[in-house]
Amino acid sequence: MPYLTSAVLGAALLCFTVLGLRARRADGLLDDYVTARNSQSASTLGLSFLASGMGAWILFAPPEIGAFVGPLGLAGYAIGSALPFIVLGAFGPAIRRRLPEGRSIGEYAEACFGAGIRRWVSLVSILYMGCFLAAELTAIGAITGLLSDVPVDLVIVGVAVTTLLYTALGGLRASLATDRWQAWLLLALLLVVGGVALVRLPELPAEAALPSVPAGDALSVALTLVIAVTAANLFHQGYWQRVWAARDERALGRGAWLGGAVTVLVVAVVGGLGMLASMAGVPLGEPPIPFFALLSEAPSWLAVPALVLAVTLVASSVDTLQNGIASLAVAGSGRRGLSLRAARLVTVAIMVPVVVIALQGLSVLRLFLIADLLCAAIVVPVLLGLWARMSAAAALAGGIAGMLGAVLPGWVATGSPWAGLLAASFPDGVPTLAPFLGALLASSAVALLVAWRRPAV
Repeated sequence: MPYLTSAVLGAALLCFTVLGLRARRADGLLDDYVTARNSQSASTLGLSFLASGMGAWILFAPPEIGAFVGPLGLAGYAIGSALPFIVLGAFGPAIRRRLPEGRSIGEYAEACFGAGIRRWVSLVSILYMGCFLAAELTAIGAITGLLSDVPVDLVIVGVAVTTLLYTALGGLRASLATDRWQAWLLLALLLVVGGVALVRLPELPAEAALPSVPAGDALSVALTLVIAVTAANLFHQGYWQRVWAARDERALGRGAWLGGAVTVLVVAVVGGLGMLASMAGVPLGEPPIPFFALLSEAPSWLAVPALVLAVTLVASSVDTLQNGIASLAVAGSGRRGLSLRAARLVTVAIMVPVVVIALQGLSVLRLFLIADLLCAAIVVPVLLGLWARMSAAAALAGGIAGMLGAVLPGWVATGSPWAGLLAASFPDGVPTLAPFLGALLASSAVALLVAWRRPAV
């Protein structure tokens, strides 16, 4: 069985590599490598947003939220996962007009606020995407260990190397080409795996009920997830690349709505499976993993398509992140003359520490939450760069206020600034609303106030 599973996974990764390499342009320039400028249709963008946004996280987080928080928390997760696409679809046309030759969120920040803010924004974006990369590769290792006897390290390295091969050589076009097929494949596999698991679900007992979480607590979780996921993903350079890859403004808007709508549906369905597993009394494990607990009730052959599903989810997000970080490093550096060869070397270099971290099997959840909070502290000031009265001083003041606002709730509650700082670092690895809400409100209020008093020249 390990040999069959390894062969199936190898075949899937080989197919992705061939699709990606076929899309590369042998004579492509650096700009095409990082933007595929004005070339993609609405349907391609929609599928790409879906595939890029999906990752192994959907097999862990939404089912757990569904099982323990219920429909309200799950709705927050689904909306938060899709909202970044909608925001970029709405703001994207204005960004394209403001920066027609743009490549990255870093260049957008520089055009609005100057080089200092660009470095800050680029650092936050790279930190977030690095955490995302490490988390995805760590997750595929964990899933491999759960579902098969295939060596975990082999799968982690295999996914990293194959995605790196076609991404480093083909750039954004390779990622977009594989996204189309990966999106359809993951939808088909979710239908098969979820459908079989659902058929094998034990009959719901007469006393089955939704999770008994108070409405206020469920709403708090939902708001936390909306703020955290939306703010963080708005610093995902892979999504910003697609703003300029769109054929035109209409394609961008329609693609964003398509990707967002299907993302909401997928997160809701997968999370709903976790909710049903809890209601049916299926043992969820320790730590709880409702989706994989459902698979324990299903036939053993289902482990193979489930593992292919996981590899597809990880590959579709990893290739986007690889090219996104490389393009941010190249385009955000301010050196337009940087070569295509240098861009490829950057793509390879970023994966070395990420793979090393992933092979350790560590939990990156706390670091992820801290990166999310940093994004929440500056997301509104950055987006306000399209407002004529916004200035670098207002953006900087808003960002600093956002970080103080994240610490303030814990400070007020305990009377100690150090306790507030500790609470804002999520010591238990559990997302809480107060730091995120404090960061968002403080950054927005101060940025607007300073911008109004000191309009940009």
